[in-house]
Amino acid sequence: MNTKYDVIIVGGGVLGTFHAYHAKRKGLKVAILEKDQFPQGATVRNFGQVVPSGMNTKWQNFGRESLEIYKDIQSKFDISIRQNGSVYLASNDEEVALIEELSEINKANQYSSKLLTKGQCLTNYSGLRSDYVQAGLFFPEEVTVEPLTMINRLHAFLKSEGMDIFFKSKVVTCEEVNGEVKLRTSTNEIFTASKVIICNGSDFQTLYPKMFAESDLVVSKLQMMSTKPQANYTLKGSVLTGLSIRRYEGFEECKSYKEIKAKEDKDALEKKWGVHVLFKQAMDGSVIIGDSHEYADAANMDDLGFDLNMDIDNFIIQEAKKIIDLPNYEIQHRWFGMYSQCKTSDIYQNTIGENIHVVTGIGGKGMTGSAGFSKHNINTIFNF
Repeated sequence: MNTKYDVIIVGGGVLGTFHAYHAKRKGLKVAILEKDQFPQGATVRNFGQVVPSGMNTKWQNFGRESLEIYKDIQSKFDISIRQNGSVYLASNDEEVALIEELSEINKANQYSSKLLTKGQCLTNYSGLRSDYVQAGLFFPEEVTVEPLTMINRLHAFLKSEGMDIFFKSKVVTCEEVNGEVKLRTSTNEIFTASKVIICNGSDFQTLYPKMFAESDLVVSKLQMMSTKPQANYTLKGSVLTGLSIRRYEGFEECKSYKEIKAKEDKDALEKKWGVHVLFKQAMDGSVIIGDSHEYADAANMDDLGFDLNMDIDNFIIQEAKKIIDLPNYEIQHRWFGMYSQCKTSDIYQNTIGENIHVVTGIGGKGMTGSAGFSKHNINTIFNF
């Protein structure tokens, strides 16, 4: 088999798929090669929260473009997008100061947000504990997705639009020959493209082990869980809490941030395990709760292990119960996700020759930022 494309995307996760989506919209002949039967990585192992509000100005702009792209696709094909907003719940005066400052920043950026009183938070979010919440900041434009569903439906949409997507197609060699890129899969299929964009996370080490070893990529392991479906209970949108306010980079632009961070207990368990407590109700009524962050250099990712640390899970549940009284905290699923990110830049990009582009290490920004970033990156790579 020898099939020629304008561009081939290696990796069918959210970052690769949106590169393919925007390339096709530019009229290019595009294919995606995904090594598994369906994506298995960070794209499907996350909360499904699309929250530009938590990002710095550069990535918030990409995230806001992503919102428009998600909503446009949803208007044509159900990929599980629900516009139900995001809220940050402040638990003390310091966190109240930060959400008030972020509100002003977003006014200047013309990004819609609304400060909520304690009473409004308690009214809007069933089960929220009055001894926890002091105020909130709500972002009405933000959406949620079902991560296990969204990417598969997005692939179905792209296939209905005529895009070629090849599953169980692990690329084992990728070389530029006479101005074209030749790819060979583990089943000895040959593909040819004018350009190749590699968006397969830390798996790109298979193709370019030396480049991978010399990169500054680190891998983060995040533990999450979901409850059994909550009977007669609704939790709207994405719920982020005080620990999120203290962690998300969007708040780093607030004038009080450095002073508040300097006073934190560096030995606290939430620091040791990188915990910030999030909630999101899935379509089946279950509530996803998490998460944690443990790090290792990408070359040593095996050090993170394949098991779940129950001390971390128990700590997350303990903290979650201080915030929201769910009808039940019976856990039906536990899992971890792993994503790669850079130590010194916001995304990893490297070009091999003229026509092979490695784009990975987007970190926790993938679900929110990929659609908008990919649009700009396709324009850059193809000089549109």
